[in-house]
Amino acid sequence: MSGDATHRVGVSNKAALVGVLVAFVVGIVASLALRPPSAQIVEGGDGTSLERVRWRVPVAFGTHLPALGDNILYVAERVSKASGGAVVFDVYEPGKLVPPFSITDGVKDKKIQAGYTWVGYDQGKIPSSAMFAARPFGMEPWEYAAWWYEGEGQPLAEEIYGEHNVHPILCGLIGPETAGWFRDEIVTLDDFDGRKIRFAGLGGKVLQRLGASVTMIPGGEIAQALDKGAIDGTEFSMPAIDQNLGFDRIVKFNYFPGWHQTYTAFHLLVNKEIWTELGEPTRTLIDTACTASVIRNLAHGEAIQAPILAGFPDKGVKAAALPLPLLRDLSRVTAEVMKEEAAADPWFQRVYESQEKFAAEYQAWKRLAYLPRDFADTVGDAPAPPAVPAAPADDGAAGSADDAAADDAAADADADAGAGGEE
Repeated sequence: MSGDATHRVGVSNKAALVGVLVAFVVGIVASLALRPPSAQIVEGGDGTSLERVRWRVPVAFGTHLPALGDNILYVAERVSKASGGAVVFDVYEPGKLVPPFSITDGVKDKKIQAGYTWVGYDQGKIPSSAMFAARPFGMEPWEYAAWWYEGEGQPLAEEIYGEHNVHPILCGLIGPETAGWFRDEIVTLDDFDGRKIRFAGLGGKVLQRLGASVTMIPGGEIAQALDKGAIDGTEFSMPAIDQNLGFDRIVKFNYFPGWHQTYTAFHLLVNKEIWTELGEPTRTLIDTACTASVIRNLAHGEAIQAPILAGFPDKGVKAAALPLPLLRDLSRVTAEVMKEEAAADPWFQRVYESQEKFAAEYQAWKRLAYLPRDFADTVGDAPAPPAVPAAPADDGAAGSADDAAADDAAADADADAGAGGEE
């Protein structure tokens, strides 16, 4: 072979090699371009691949609030430790990144990767959201968890929020709130008429029906509004949480039970596109951390209320049970509101029917398996629980004494029925 031919072959081989290298580099660059910036892959000790994820996670409630706000810190700690630091949630206090009531919009628009909130705040744009957050005369917390995990709750929420580019994960759950803090006694439905009340969710719509002027104020602003007389009463959460906000220093009537919010669910909302791009191990890690936080959150919320109630007398706070006739009236009005909401929104109707069906079927087990709530009071050697006095009912609201006595036997069943207020 001549020297010229040898030179031409060498050039040709070099060109081919350069072409292969260029194609390889282009392929690598294209692959990296398709991968989300936060998704650097790291190998776990068992060979499992995890993305290196760092999300900004704003919250709707201050993390200083027990059970209501601090649960997301537990979740952030769990995912970080379980991933060896590969998955990090940077938690932002309310208003530091986005307004507390705008978390869902921020997640939808990918301004933030995720947020921890009470989805009932989305009621104006997603009417059915309230059913996933809390509802009047609804299920108890463990019943709601059963509906979410084993019934239609989770798939319904994912479908509804998926239409808004959001993936919802149940990530916290606590028991009923109080029925509210008020300046004056609440005895009949008429006592709500004309009052300015901070009330969230579907319970707020019930009070609007009764003539109350209902407003929504972020938790950190409620005490100031009470102190200045801008509102006459408020609901927010459980006694241990409300105490942190100072309600007990301003108004002295705290009512029970929390008819308007028998469960309080919190969700980690993740941008749907970001969630879909994550690998299965990372999604499973986050899901598992949230599932663990649900039981931990419920336990924490239940454990810290009794000491607060015990301290009420020293603060001049009156903890009172709403009269049974008033609860029955609230249940009746709630049923009207729920039917109207269901008629106005197909998704609301779908979720409402799902909860009603699950709750109705659950009653067969619930009523047979669990001791009556007042059973301890009937056992001679059992210590008597601290009394929670009932607010006095006037003659027009209460009916006859015989009627009230007959109603007592059905009270627990009505409160537990989870039937949207229908008797």
